Amino acid sequence: MSDKLQTVRTALSGISGVPVTPYKNDGSIDIAKLKSIIKGLASARVHNLMAAGNTGEFFTLTMDEVREVHAATVEAAAGKSLVSAAVGRSLTEAKALAKDAVAAGADAIMGHHPMDPFAGPSYQANYFLELADFSTVPVIAYVRSDAFSVADFRKLALHPNIAGIKFASSNLMLLAEVIRATADAPAIWVCGLAEGWAPAFYAMGAKGFTSGLVNVFPERSHAIHKALEAGDYAGARGLINAIAGFEALRTKYNNGANVTVVKEALGMLGNDVGPVRVPGVVALNEDERSALRAIVDRVKAEAEALAA
Repeated sequence: MSDKLQTVRTALSGISGVPVTPYKNDGSIDIAKLKSIIKGLASARVHNLMAAGNTGEFFTLTMDEVREVHAATVEAAAGKSLVSAAVGRSLTEAKALAKDAVAAGADAIMGHHPMDPFAGPSYQANYFLELADFSTVPVIAYVRSDAFSVADFRKLALHPNIAGIKFASSNLMLLAEVIRATADAPAIWVCGLAEGWAPAFYAMGAKGFTSGLVNVFPERSHAIHKALEAGDYAGARGLINAIAGFEALRTKYNNGANVTVVKEALGMLGNDVGPVRVPGVVALNEDERSALRAIVDRVKAEAEALAA
């Protein structure tokens, strides 16, 4: 298991891309298009692919659809990128999904944050611990709350089968505290808030970041990662500033437009992946779409100029 853990930690230190889930006109998953997307991300050297993550609309997929996404991602990645299969909902369902994902060839399991509105924070931490006890491959804990105690975080970081914690809270004081408190733990801390927050997370001691942008402009995500790894914070900020409008649009409607923006940007680049499922924002309005198109055209032109 130690070699597997190190492999997963190395991938987590890079870009954890979260692929979108494309749909056909009838609303079913377009598996052929999904495989094409995955092949493109793997060819773009994205280090880790989070199959059925939030950008992949995990919470609108049926359990069978999640399994389809896991299997298709493993097949299409073909070993070029590490594949972390996202699981969640009840602990029983998460374990069943994990078992099937491992059988399909997933390299790691990412546990979605247990979203029960009446959950106790320490018991949410226990959810991840039990999943890690069960899994035969390394587990990534996706924590989207700052309600966990430092002691809870320390338990996660010290678990022998938890490769890393994807920290998705903007509470940087807590992040700094838990990183200090787990300096003796092998688990790594990953920025779970995408490129925009990555410089601050790196400054605190985290490594790597999650990305939905990578679906659209993987070369931009790579450039940001390269700058951060080199300690070039000014360079990273410049690259991030250029896509700040893209990320700002994703935060609209209480983050309901998060996936919508990514999917519509792909459509603007000629890759129609269908709309977002309810309760996500199904479509942008014309003003939002116009703003997005301007960003996409500009970043595309910048990428083409660099490649010339």
